[in-house]
Amino acid sequence: MATFHFDLVSPEKIAFSGEVEQVDIPGVDGDFGVMAGHSPLVASVRPGVMTVTVGGKHEKIIVLGGLAEISEKGLTVLADTATSLAELDKVAFAAQIAEMEEGLKEEEPGNALDRAITRLDHFKAIQTYITSTAMH
Repeated sequence: MATFHFDLVSPEKIAFSGEVEQVDIPGVDGDFGVMAGHSPLVASVRPGVMTVTVGGKHEKIIVLGGLAEISEKGLTVLADTATSLAELDKVAFAAQIAEMEEGLKEEEPGNALDRAITRLDHFKAIQTYITSTAMH
């Protein structure tokens, strides 16, 4: 299978850099997959689980938003946060969700509340994914 260059960068670190076969990205407008030869594209990344396929193996990485750019040079994802599923502190993640839920009580109705609810829903979807895959 053809490969392409992929860089996953967050403010803390370069989470991944190398040749890959495919990357599945949680996009704001819907999830999408990138393979060699993909058309140029810039897309917003929503909080979710990104799947990176290398050598037929799948690595799951949690991203909490960002930007994806596909060009002739490959794919670059600038993530707000990028953490391997294996490295995720599940207790701290659950605490972050609880804190977000508490914060909703202080928000006034309007766009800010709507955005906070949407972000919380994305985090809860990640948590559901984490707990459901932990049972397998």
